[in-house]
Amino acid sequence: MEDLVDIEQEIRAKFPEAVVYVQQTRDVFPTYWISKDYIIPVLGFLKTAPGLQFKFLYDLSAIDEQARQNRGAQPESRFTVFYHLLSFSRNQFLRLKVACPEEKPSVPTASTVWANANWYEREVYDMFGIHFEGHPCLRRILMPQYWQGHPLQKAHPARATEMGQFKMPEERMLAEQDLLQFKPEEWGLSSEGKDNEDFMFLNLGPQHPGTHGILRLILQMDGESIVNIVPDIGFHHRGAEKMGERQSWHTYIPYTDRVEYLSGVMNNFPYVMAVEQMGGIDVPDRAKVIRIMLSELFRISSHLVWYGTFAQDLGMMTPVFLMFYDRERLFTVIEAICGDRMHPNWFRIGGVAQDLPNGWQGLVKEFLDYMPGRLKEYDKMIMKNRIFKARTKGIGVYNTEEAIEWGVTGPGLRATGFDWDFRKKQPYSGFDQFEFDVPVAVNGDCYDRAVLRSEEIRQSLRIIQQCLDNMPEGPYKSHHPLTTPPDKKYTMYDIETLINHFVNVSWGPVLPPNESYCGVESSKGHNGYYLVSDGSTMSYRTRIRTPSFPHIQFVPYYSKGYTIADLMAILGSVDFVLSDLDR
Repeated sequence: MEDLVDIEQEIRAKFPEAVVYVQQTRDVFPTYWISKDYIIPVLGFLKTAPGLQFKFLYDLSAIDEQARQNRGAQPESRFTVFYHLLSFSRNQFLRLKVACPEEKPSVPTASTVWANANWYEREVYDMFGIHFEGHPCLRRILMPQYWQGHPLQKAHPARATEMGQFKMPEERMLAEQDLLQFKPEEWGLSSEGKDNEDFMFLNLGPQHPGTHGILRLILQMDGESIVNIVPDIGFHHRGAEKMGERQSWHTYIPYTDRVEYLSGVMNNFPYVMAVEQMGGIDVPDRAKVIRIMLSELFRISSHLVWYGTFAQDLGMMTPVFLMFYDRERLFTVIEAICGDRMHPNWFRIGGVAQDLPNGWQGLVKEFLDYMPGRLKEYDKMIMKNRIFKARTKGIGVYNTEEAIEWGVTGPGLRATGFDWDFRKKQPYSGFDQFEFDVPVAVNGDCYDRAVLRSEEIRQSLRIIQQCLDNMPEGPYKSHHPLTTPPDKKYTMYDIETLINHFVNVSWGPVLPPNESYCGVESSKGHNGYYLVSDGSTMSYRTRIRTPSFPHIQFVPYYSKGYTIADLMAILGSVDFVLSDLDR
């Protein structure tokens, strides 16, 4: 509470009229409504003021308030723009909100304070139609430039069946060739160098094995050297946040599996924790440890895919086959426990779907005994390979300050020498009860990012071993009325259980009007869900903060001066997934 008062007092002392309202939420974020006229000075002050140091712009998005009930004492507005900030020195998150009127909604750009605000503001403009005054290139980022409307406005249909047949505008059909042509001047790029030599503009993607999915990178080339890169994203956009507005609290869980499809239940994790936090639901210890064990198994699975495909990007064929074989062995364990492999949809509000099956210990122990030897083989095959080292050492270098400015989390941040893992710094689900090390490197290059992920597999094995040795007894789900349904086996014995089971499955819980945020240290960085409830059976606003979005925005900055071959190593070292990027 003292920290919260300190922040408010510091802001009021510097800007007496800036704070409009102090909001209480179910999460640990101090939340302040700031006057639009003061938002940029306040953000700049919070970033640099001694004792505050909110240097990290963690997320920036908006809420369309027009259909919201139970708003309480919050300022009346059509839109709310919110900023999630993180201070590493205080180990604290902070939320700022700005009210926007319906007529010509606009806010001054925060790209003058943080470099990574650029894409976040473009996304808000694209999805909500809110303008950011002074933004260097405010144009759509996820939707096609000819799209009509703004998808996350409440008036925009949530289903394709409600929209009618799509037709490209006639003027665009007539100028289709013009539509596909890249125009450097629209992006503030020059066609000529300082010696009047023409730059070459080259498309990498949208279908290229090095982009690991449908991603288009327009390269500005001076000979073989990269001068600049313009990422063109959105090809994989599926409206994951919009879906959250049409699904009940528990039927949205399967959709989270598909956001970062290599990390499985690790996507369920922050979502169900945010719902539990908002509903005041306590999770049993057994369920907590089961969640940790499954999450770490999926961390290994994701890292194995990255390890093999990264080696393949640099010309090595054997590792990808061996590592996918190991991933299949891991999926045997996942399938035995969850009943499914890549998308098990197994976490539930208040716990997990089922208890661990008989014999799970043997399967997990077998994998724990098998994997260390394979990791030694892989490190010898890849990390000690001279060609691999030549392609990755000293390539794609950035430092801690640059990583924080651009919103990098996970191994990409720790590779710069910054020891920050949310499992240690802000433990969740009982991670503070586990012994494991946080691998940290110093050079911030492609090689160090690779070394860290290899070592993280070993640390995950340590955590899983502790889960195996110390699995608590007790229930695997909470008995809170807002959580998972009663056991189905009892539904035929009393009418109350039958009714509760039916209502909870078909309708789902009704969460009180409030909001909450929870995040996890996922395989690719920090992944989190910000949920807003207006007191109904579904989320009023579901915001998904994914690590791949800021990580790809950062790529053009530290890729300048390298070659296309180097760019393949850089992209592989980022470990991004297109569905995580586009949502």
